[in-house]
Amino acid sequence: MTTSFVAYVDESGCEGFKFMDNEQGSSRWFVLSALVVRKENDLQVVQLARQARELLKKQPKQVLHFRDLKHEQRVPLARLVGSAPLRTVNVLIHKPSIPEPEVFQQQRYSLYRYATRLLAERVSWLCRDNRRTGVGDGRVEMVFSNRSAMSYDELRGYLQKLKDEPSNGVRVDWNVIDPALIRAVNHDQLAGLQLVDAVASGLFFSVNKNPYGEVEDRYLRLLSPTLYRHQQRLDGYGLKFWCGDATEVARVLGTADAARKP
Repeated sequence: MTTSFVAYVDESGCEGFKFMDNEQGSSRWFVLSALVVRKENDLQVVQLARQARELLKKQPKQVLHFRDLKHEQRVPLARLVGSAPLRTVNVLIHKPSIPEPEVFQQQRYSLYRYATRLLAERVSWLCRDNRRTGVGDGRVEMVFSNRSAMSYDELRGYLQKLKDEPSNGVRVDWNVIDPALIRAVNHDQLAGLQLVDAVASGLFFSVNKNPYGEVEDRYLRLLSPTLYRHQQRLDGYGLKFWCGDATEVARVLGTADAARKP
């Protein structure tokens, strides 16, 4: 039996910890996002990317990169994704809030792997609670935007270890997440990866300050309808924070929730 869901995954921001004045150096935030669709609706993702290119007056096969677009192009793209019948899950890590950053500096991609664990937990809950009886086997394929220097065998091994050595802190539903179903594909090869890039980058620009101390939260407002909510709760579900600034967390959550109100 085929899988029930597909989750396209991409990140925005770097994993470094060299913070400099005026928002220079390493990004303060690291964002990992998943765009989740039912397997039966995967073709609609291709159609959505086609709509996006037509909307932005791009060539039919031109690859979409959110960061390469102008603000006036990013806005309609975020609106288009935000109005689509899909769900997004986002892990937002404020790196200056990490009390022991050296833990994530001892081995490359440690922060990415930890963010993947947090993302996999929430993707698994979303898919578990929305499975349709008789449609697929309940599992989700996780398709990552390929980072050429990173080993996805190691990422699969990391998740397999979490599965094989249960910990009270890990809440992945392993009936949904199968490490063997994780794969990496180049950004330009799949429409879903180009659309989740818009989600991850849009959320990043909504929290990470530019050199003038400003954020652009309009992208967040436009993407808000896609955010995974459990019993109307957003915090810890569609938006999972690791941030010691309660005021900033409240601002982001308030922006997202306000965008849903008529």
